[in-house]
This record gives sequence, C-alpha cells and structure tokens, in this order.
Amino acid sequence: MPLLDNEVLRTFVTISECGTFTGAAKIVHRTPSALSMQIKQLEQKLGKCLFIREPRQVRLTPEGEALLGYSRRLLRLNEEAVRYFLAPSLEGKVGIGTSDDIGTRILPEVLSQFARSYPAVLVNVVVGSSKQNLERLDAGELDMALVTVSDDVQRVRGEVVHEEPLVWAGHEESTAFLRSPVPLAVAHEGCAWRRMTLRALDKTGTPYRIAYTCENCSGQEAALMADLAIAPFPRSLVNSPLKEITNQNLPEIGSYQLALVRRGTNPVSDALANHVKSAFVNRQ
Repeated sequence: MPLLDNEVLRTFVTISECGTFTGAAKIVHRTPSALSMQIKQLEQKLGKCLFIREPRQVRLTPEGEALLGYSRRLLRLNEEAVRYFLAPSLEGKVGIGTSDDIGTRILPEVLSQFARSYPAVLVNVVVGSSKQNLERLDAGELDMALVTVSDDVQRVRGEVVHEEPLVWAGHEESTAFLRSPVPLAVAHEGCAWRRMTLRALDKTGTPYRIAYTCENCSGQEAALMADLAIAPFPRSLVNSPLKEITNQNLPEIGSYQLALVRRGTNPVSDALANHVKSAFVNRQ
C-alpha cells in the first residue's frame, strides 16, 4: 500500500480551503506549478481525480471530499503525536465553562485529544449559560469560557473561534412551522440565539409564541422530536431525525459567533486553549 506524505496532504487541504492553487501557493510559500505537480502525483498514487479544475477556481470531486476528511484526521494525529513527544510535560488543573450544545457535541473530542497529550492535567468542565460562565470566570472559578455572541454585539469579549449561521430546525416530518403563530422552543432570557431569533421574527412581523423554554439543547430537541415547536439551531447541529426548515414565511436568523474568553494565561490553560481553537478551525 502506498504511504501518504503529510506535507502533500497539508498542501491538498490548503488548496481545498483556498479554492485556488495560486492562493494556496502564497500560504505554503511554493509556486502554483509545484503545488500542481504535487497534486498530480497524489492523484496518480491514489488512482483518482481529486479536483475539478475550472478557469478561476478548483472544486473537490467526491473522491477529493473523502480524502479531505482523511487528510485532516491524519494531520491532527501527526500533530498530536509530535506534541506528545516534544511538548513540555504539564501538570496542574484548568477550568473551562461551556454551553451544553458545545459541551456534549464538540468538547468531548477536544478533551480526549488533550488528555492524550497532557495526561497529568485535570480539566474541570462546567456547563451553563454564557452569562453564568462569564460570572464564574470573573469570580475566579474558571480559567476560560466558550460563550455565544449574537451578531448585534459591537465589541466581542475574548477571541472569536467560530462563526456559523443559525437555521430553523424541526422534526423531519414537522408541521409545526406551518402553524400560526409559530410555536418556538428557545432558551431563557439572555440567550444570544433567542435574542437573534425574536429580533428576526419581530422585524418581519411574523406571528409567534414561545411554547417551550429550556437552557439546554436536549430539552429543546424533545419539543422538536414531538413536533410541538421549531427552534433556532446552528446548521452543523441539525442532524437526523431533525432537519433544517426552509419556508418563505420564516425569516433568516443570522450568524452567531462563539468566543473563547480567558481570565489569564499560564502553560496549562494555554495548552487547552490551543486545543479548543484548533478543533474549531478544523470544523470549518
């Protein structure tokens, strides 16, 4: 079996993300022709065409899409292996606050990788609303927090690590979105998703009623599963048996941001913060 070169895979991922050989060449500091040769050799090695070449851009073929997933995983594993042997040994503890949607869907993988790299570090995870976690952070109870930021905030506290559209979500066989007023499942007052959703509905004059309130996504999902309401969800979290509801009577909600807010810096919290930021970069 042929072995895949990590540097070639890194080039392949960069081209995929840029959409052009010229843009990728500037990032990896090589010529477009050199990158083209690398990809040609990679395609010959795998026996598959990876890119559809168009006049001003390139697009991934289905085989290229499959390789992109493998490439990112291989590069992450390579980085993890190198860090294990070369990174300084760390001991201590670090506290991170997060909402339940991140805490149950994204953070477990991050913490698993972090534990393999730094087995002597104790991580304390606190799940709560963004407001609660910021209060804990300011009180010195946490070292960092992942908080949700709505699109109307002028100044974001912390570092934005992710941005994603909010979409209308409901059961695959949902009829709730056809009712008037539209029944909603949202979090309590203070939630950025709730604020953005109600603002969009008010702006378009769409009649609605808040049918269910719950601080965690699992509670909102229960209402969606029973087709009792629809809810604003990040597009990446809408998976079967839920689906994105597209209806001309429902307005676009907008995109929210996720910010990493830190109380201070030290080697242990720096290491976890880097893992968190890397995880969101790889999801884009």
